[in-house]
Amino acid sequence: MPTVIPYIPENITVHLGSPSSGASNVTVSFSDYIKNVASSEIYPTWSESAMRANILAQVSYALNRVYTEFYRSRGYNFDITNTTAYDQAFVKGRNIFEDISRLVDELFNDYIRRQGFVEPLFASFCNGTTSTCEGLSQWGSEELAQQGYDSMRILQNYYGDDIELVIDAPIQNITNSYPGTALREGDTGPNVTVIQTSLNRISQNYPAIPKIYPVDGVFGPMTTAAVRKFQSIFGLAVDGVVGKGTWYQLVKLYVGVKRLAELNSQGQTFSGISWAYPDAIIEGDSGQKVSHLQYMLAVLSEFTPQIPPVQVTGVFDAETKSAVLAFQRRAGMPETGEVGAPTWDAIYDAYAGVAETVLSRGELFPYQGNPAPATTVQALQTQLNAVANATPGMPRPPITGQPDAMTQRAILQFQKLCKLPANGQIDSATMKALADDIGELRFARSPRFAQFPGYSLRYGMADSN
Repeated sequence: MPTVIPYIPENITVHLGSPSSGASNVTVSFSDYIKNVASSEIYPTWSESAMRANILAQVSYALNRVYTEFYRSRGYNFDITNTTAYDQAFVKGRNIFEDISRLVDELFNDYIRRQGFVEPLFASFCNGTTSTCEGLSQWGSEELAQQGYDSMRILQNYYGDDIELVIDAPIQNITNSYPGTALREGDTGPNVTVIQTSLNRISQNYPAIPKIYPVDGVFGPMTTAAVRKFQSIFGLAVDGVVGKGTWYQLVKLYVGVKRLAELNSQGQTFSGISWAYPDAIIEGDSGQKVSHLQYMLAVLSEFTPQIPPVQVTGVFDAETKSAVLAFQRRAGMPETGEVGAPTWDAIYDAYAGVAETVLSRGELFPYQGNPAPATTVQALQTQLNAVANATPGMPRPPITGQPDAMTQRAILQFQKLCKLPANGQIDSATMKALADDIGELRFARSPRFAQFPGYSLRYGMADSN
C-alpha cells in the first residue's frame, strides 16, 4: 500500500485573532513560529528538559492543525490562530529568547505521536495554575524536571506511555493536501489511497456509502461509486470526480469522525478500520474483523428473531458460528458457517440497512458511542468549547475548572439552543443534552445549521418532528 507521510511545512500562516474575526494573517517560517510561541508560552529560566518537553508539545500541536487542515478545510485561509482560547500564543514582532531559539533550531522538525499512528499528536497544554486541562501542565512540567525527569518522561507523564518521538521529519513547503488537480477513475497513487481510506471510515457513519476493497491506491469503479454517493449525501456535484470541494469535504468529515484534532484521537493508520471484506473468517479466528462481524450479527439479532444473540468478544466461537449459519439460512445462502466474501457483504448490507434507518445516533454502536455527561467543571467547559466550534455566536469559556461568568453565559446560550429552561445552571438535563450534542458533532449526525442534513431542502418541505 502507498505510504502517506506527514511533512514539516516550511511556512505556517497565523491568523492574529479568533477564527471568524477580521484580523490580519502573517506567514512565517515554521521554526520562527515555534520560537515565537515558545518565547510567549514558557520561561527561558526553566530546566532544559522542561523547555524541550514544552517545545515538542507546541510543535506537535501546530503540526496537528496543519496536518488535519483544521481551519483550511473549513474555508479559512490560514493554518492556526494566535488566540489561546483556540490555539497557542503567538505575538507578532516579539523578542525571541536565545536559549529557546537554540532548542527550537534542534527540535522544530521533531514531534510526538501515538505509537502506530500517523498524525502528530494534538498535544494540548495549559499553564497548570490559572487553567488546567487534559494535556501538559507547563508549570507542572518544570516541577517534574526539577525531580529529574527528562523531556520524554515529562511528556509521557501527561500524554501516556504510548507516545513516541518522530525525529528529523522531512520538510516540504506544503500547506494544502489537495493535490492541485482533480482525481478521477483511472488515477493511481497515495492521494487515491487517502480518498479510499477516508471514504471507508466515513461510511461507518454514513452506511449508504459503499465500501471500497481493496484499498490499493487505484481509482476504480468501486471508488467512483463511493465518491458519487458521498457527493450526493453532502450536496456536491455528483460526478464521481474528487475536485477541491469534494476533497476538503472528505478532509473535514474524516478529521471529525476520527477526532484527529483532539487529544483522545482514534488515530490514523491509513490501513485501519475498514468494513470491506477482510478475507475468509472461520471458527477459531480472532481479532478486530471478528469483533466487527460479531457486532453486525448482534445488531441484526435484535431485529431478526431467527438470528441468535452474539457477544462481541473478538473470538470466532461456536456462538458466532451458530449466528452465521442462521443468517445464511435466512438469506438463502449455502450454510457453511464460514464468512467468505458473499456472506460478509450480505451481512454488511443487512446491517447497513438497520444502521441507516435505526442507529442514526449510534446508540448501540460500541465503536462510536456518545460521550458521557461531564462530571467536572473542566470537562463541562471543554464540551462547551467543542459545541462553540460549530455554533456561531456561542461563548467559549476558558478551561479553568472554575464556574465563572463566561461558563454561565455559554450554558445559558446552549440551553436556549436546545430549548431547555434557560437558567444558566448546570443541571442533569443540560449535562445530558451537552453530551448528546458532542456525540452528534463528533459522528457527523448533527441536524444543526452548521451541519448539512444529508439531503436537499426545497420549497414546501417541513420538519418531521
